Amino acid sequence: MCLSVIARVLKIMENDEAIAELGGVKKQISLGLMADEIRPGDWVLIHTGYAIAKVDEEKAKEMLDAISTMDEFT
Repeated sequence: MCLSVIARVLKIMENDEAIAELGGVKKQISLGLMADEIRPGDWVLIHTGYAIAKVDEEKAKEMLDAISTMDEFT
């Protein structure tokens, strides 16, 4: 099974690398697979350390809300 997470980009670095954050956890990710220009503050979908899609802020909030409701089932 594959799982992707959504995170906000905090900082763009050299060599198509960035720092992204979700829930207080910061992670270095690769932007090498992205065709879209990514800037700090953008939301991206991350799979195995690679940003694979840019997500608009409204959709990102919807996704995060949906994920937070999963806690009710555990």
